[in-house]
Formats: sequence, C-alpha cells, structure tokens
Amino acid sequence: MSSTTPTPPPSSLTERRKTETRMEIARAAAGLFVRHGLRATRAEDIAQAAGIAPRTFYRYFATKEEAVAPLYATGAQRWVEAVRAAPADAGVLHALEQGVRHTLTPGVGVSASSWEWVRTLLRLAEATPSLRRVWAEVCQASERLLGEVLAERVTRVGVSGADGVPGVARVPGVAEVPGAAGVPAVSGEGRDNVAAAPDPAPTVTPHPPPTATPHPPPTATPHPPPTATPELRFAAAVASAAVRAALEAWAAGDGPVEGPDGPAELALRNLTALRDFPWGP
Repeated sequence: MSSTTPTPPPSSLTERRKTETRMEIARAAAGLFVRHGLRATRAEDIAQAAGIAPRTFYRYFATKEEAVAPLYATGAQRWVEAVRAAPADAGVLHALEQGVRHTLTPGVGVSASSWEWVRTLLRLAEATPSLRRVWAEVCQASERLLGEVLAERVTRVGVSGADGVPGVARVPGVAEVPGAAGVPAVSGEGRDNVAAAPDPAPTVTPHPPPTATPHPPPTATPHPPPTATPELRFAAAVASAAVRAALEAWAAGDGPVEGPDGPAELALRNLTALRDFPWGP
C-alpha cells in the first residue's frame, strides 16, 4: 500500500498504534515544514520532533515529503465520508454540497486555527514538485473512493439529482447488483431464495420416524459493492476537482478562510458545474 493511499480503519491494537504513529510523524513533519520550510527540514529532524529513531521514520515513509501524506489523506477521507453520511433521501449534488460544508467550514471539519497550516502545506505542494506529487496521489485516491460512494448512494436510494427527489431504482450509471438496496432476490415462483422449501409430510410406517437432522442455515453471500461506471467516475472527478481547485485557489491568496472567497464557498460555486449532470434517465 502506498504511503499516500488512505488507509482503512485499523482492525487491531497493533494497526491502531501504527496509524497513531503515522499521524504523529505527519504532524511533526507539517509543523517543521510550516516553521522552517520543506528544504530546510530533514527526515532526521522529523524523527527527532516525533520522538522516534530515524530508522523508525523510514519504516513508515520513504521520503520526508511523504510524511505529510496522512494529513492530506485524512482531510480527503473526511470529505468522502461526509458525502457518504448525507441523508439517504438527499440528492447526489446536495450530498456533495453537505460534504463540502462539513469539511471546509472552519470549526467543523478543521479547526479555525489549523487553516493557516493548511494554506502553507498547499502552497508548499504547489511550489515543490515532490510534495505536489504526494498531494496529487492523495487526491486521485480520494477521487476513486468518491466514485464508489456515489455508486453506493444511487444504488441504495435510486437516482437523486439536484432537486433531492429520489428516482427509479435502476440506474444506468451504476452496474447492477443482485439484491441491491437490501431487496432480496426472488425465484421464479415468487419465493425468496433464502427461505427453505417445506419438507414433505412423513410417511407413516410401523417403525418410529428417523430423527430429523437440523440443517444449518444457509450462509448469506455478501454482494460485491456497486461499481462506479464511467459516468459516475466522471462525476467524482469533477466533484473532486471542484474541491481541490477551491482549496488551491484560496491557498494561493491571503484572504480569510470564511466568506465568499473562502474554500467552502469557492467549492460550492464550483460544484454548480454538476447541477445539470444526468444522474439518471
């Protein structure tokens, strides 16, 4: 797994500790980059600030630039998860807008005091090819995750566009999944394919009937997650670019984080490009 790929939730104490260590290193690196600049900061300086040995640093990251990838990735993942958490009956565009408000409003997704750090890290990414590559890889990984989330949303509740009104359950933009949206598949006779057929009545014989052997319940086969088709991949790319461009435009200037030229309002304006996107028929 690349150090810039968003990591899944840790499943064990060891994995949680590794995740915490990665974040501690990332915060130490960001603090040094903000205070001293990228060029003046060495991997050994980051290790010392994080309270670890240099060899431990290199077990987690190959370069000093990669050390801030978890911070970039956490913000990107927060935006995707906020879209996922939007109300089920919200339109896709409304879910994207809610994700923007949750992630980019000062004091909600990121504390107001941290936004100047965000500005500096984005400026460093713009000015430094090696750090720009880390930022780009995180954005690309986030875009893929967003495509999956959009596919889950339109599969679960049907097409829902800018007006927030759910549409039909079959969506051309999503590969069909049997039993999607929690509806069990049914057989040709109208019975669901999980219920067992009734046993025939036993034949009466002079001998006692054999003891019935209980059958174990059928094991449910999990359905694969819905696959984002090219249409939803394109929508995810546009939505991701809308947020990324808003952040980079804000970071390039000196304006406040709130107001019409803050990242949240810039991203919301950018998202209007998807207002007429054909989510469904």
